[in-house]
Amino acid sequence: MGHISYSRQAIEAVNKGKRAYCKFLSANDTGLTGGHQSGIYIAKNAISILFDTPCVRGENKKKNVKIKWQDDFTTESVITYYGHGSRNEYRITKFGRGFELLNHEHTGDLFVLVQWDAQDYSAYELSQEDDINAFLDYYGLGPAETNSLITLARTDEQRKNDIFKEFLSGLTKFPVSEIMSEEARNIYEAVYDHEENIWKKPDEQLLAWINMEYELFRNVEDKFFGAYIKNGFPTMQDFIETANSVLNRRKSRAGKSLEHQLSYLFTRNHLIFDEQVRTEQNKKPDFVFPGKDAYHDLSYDASKLIVLGAKTTCKDRWRQVVTEADRVNIKYLCTLQRGITVQQLKEMQSERVVLVVPRPYINEYPPEFRDSIFDLKTFMQFVHEKTQ
Repeated sequence: MGHISYSRQAIEAVNKGKRAYCKFLSANDTGLTGGHQSGIYIAKNAISILFDTPCVRGENKKKNVKIKWQDDFTTESVITYYGHGSRNEYRITKFGRGFELLNHEHTGDLFVLVQWDAQDYSAYELSQEDDINAFLDYYGLGPAETNSLITLARTDEQRKNDIFKEFLSGLTKFPVSEIMSEEARNIYEAVYDHEENIWKKPDEQLLAWINMEYELFRNVEDKFFGAYIKNGFPTMQDFIETANSVLNRRKSRAGKSLEHQLSYLFTRNHLIFDEQVRTEQNKKPDFVFPGKDAYHDLSYDASKLIVLGAKTTCKDRWRQVVTEADRVNIKYLCTLQRGITVQQLKEMQSERVVLVVPRPYINEYPPEFRDSIFDLKTFMQFVHEKTQ
């Protein structure tokens, strides 16, 4: 068989396939050809490309497969696990007598195996040094990092954009705020996989979700309004109505986003609460701990009640929380405001309003007030202790 470049085909197959594995062929792989050959050894760290579950010592296991080699011809081969005696190894066997790709001159070739489904595979042998280097460089692999499954080197940004596109493609109307918030959390977890931050770093997690939701919202906006805006408006009134609609949705989304993400954080941290509880004068604070029944039970110790408002900005709107719950003397206010004037902070203190601010933002407040501001993690610990 002549020397043909197969690196491009191998890369395309790996990117499209279900799983992929590569290794340099050893003399043990290529030394025995024909019907009684031992076959190509596959490392135990790549079991998932061979069988659905690891095999058990003391038994042999076989699976018939079809392997298409070099995008050219197919063999009816067998994946075998040898588990008797001292043997504990996985091999691909049965290629037919005199199989040309497993003779001595192919020792040192890079073998690439791609799985499409349980019984269908593709395989490539890269013989030329340029081909081998092109393949390894594409996946950022050094020679010592072969003999294992290939991890596709896609960036977090690429994965995020792919999920954005999938979400947007299924939308027929602008999603409600709860769906936007939930999807932002799902996307963040799918891309970054740091669920532990819900408990370990809730302040940072809250900001990450909110930022993800804002970015997702802008993409949804562009889907539903982008083409309309680019094509222009027939009248000034049409322009004003569209602009007002977009701005009002943005304002509403920002406030709801903070409430939804806080609610999810509180739930996952096992806090007991109710939202939008009707209190005196039909007021509705955003969160009441441990809930509406406790608040309306006049025999319940008022010192164990905690009321929290949630406002993305609070320069002027913070006074709203002061009158939202008569049974509670100290009100808490969670905000994303990045810094407030000394005068306003003094007014808040006089009205017994305590700020809850994500930890990364607290340093943007005047130094003399920072110790009196709760970060989110501290606030949740406080609620746990107070409402037990």
